[in-house]
Amino acid sequence: MRSIPVLIALLAAMPQPVLADCGGDFNKFINDLKSEAIALGHGADTVNAFFAPIRQDPRVIKADRAQGVFKKSFIDFSQTVISKNRLDHGRNNAKKYAEIFSRIESEHGISKGVLLAFWALETDYGAVQGDFNTANALATLAHDCRRPDLFRPQILAAIELFERGDFDPAGTTGAWAGEIGQVQMLPDDILRNGVDGDGDGHVRLKTSAADALMSGAKMLRGLGWRPGEPWLQEITVPAELDWAQTGLNHELTTAEWERRGVKARSGALARGLRGSVLLPMGRKGPAFIAYPNFRVYFEWNKSFVYVTTAAYFATRLEGAPVYDPGNPEPGLGDKEMKALQTKLAARGHDVGKIDGILGERTREAVQTEQSRLGLPADAWPTRALLDRL
Repeated sequence: MRSIPVLIALLAAMPQPVLADCGGDFNKFINDLKSEAIALGHGADTVNAFFAPIRQDPRVIKADRAQGVFKKSFIDFSQTVISKNRLDHGRNNAKKYAEIFSRIESEHGISKGVLLAFWALETDYGAVQGDFNTANALATLAHDCRRPDLFRPQILAAIELFERGDFDPAGTTGAWAGEIGQVQMLPDDILRNGVDGDGDGHVRLKTSAADALMSGAKMLRGLGWRPGEPWLQEITVPAELDWAQTGLNHELTTAEWERRGVKARSGALARGLRGSVLLPMGRKGPAFIAYPNFRVYFEWNKSFVYVTTAAYFATRLEGAPVYDPGNPEPGLGDKEMKALQTKLAARGHDVGKIDGILGERTREAVQTEQSRLGLPADAWPTRALLDRL
């Protein structure tokens, strides 16, 4: 065995990757990416062939800055995207791919509604997969300085897919953020979780529903999905519930929630599990209990509204009734939400970017301030809270 000093000397002599910095000249950025890829062991000819067609795409940055859909309320978003057509297509696909869903449930313990809902919301069951050149999108977003650490590794993963014959830098297309295929997965996710579900020797997430669904299931399981457990269930809550104990930052056993008057709207609460009471639009709106698997959704997508809608949609595809919308108090518009976030940040709360989006950190800050001011602490921001602040 070589001595430690000798090993250190050998490692120091090896070519070290030059990390490509975001911003600046795009061509220099690409050249640095090439050097990084070659230093990591990819052949120079392969790297040059991969990067040859890549161009910066300003449409990608425009799309990244215009994610207004996440500013919609849960009721608005869910009622828009969960249509009768999508429900009908979902049930038909459940029958068409019954053998695939049976394999998924057997191997990963994930119920069919979960994958069907993602499949529907991401690409309308494969019909709308995006027309952005994927390599261009990834390079553009890696060069942009908003989230370079997320997207630079995706380019390196795409090179490996290219070497396998499963990626064409000139022709592979998908979403503006670089996701590929019927359930929209990034290249690194495909490398780690891609499954040849149809047995043709390739992982083709764009054209093979079997590959896409099996790969999505493997990814969810790897993200921490607990086999055979529920994820979300509609509930009714008593008017005297301690609202400060609701939200994803609070958790009790289902037995403890029942003692506080929480009941399943249909069926019964799951036994032996912990859960959080989720009030997407406050104490007067829809109410759910979020089980541990619900948190896995945030590993797929960070938007609270998207995640809650996807999880609820999955329950609908498995027979749950339409939720009771209740009569929630009017929420805040974009300008008011930004004003609220600014006030919360000034009081020391970490709400992230002042973007007008009611994400989980903003919700927690709202709940804390509601408690401090003696308002019902249901994490739903209203004009009354804004005025008090």
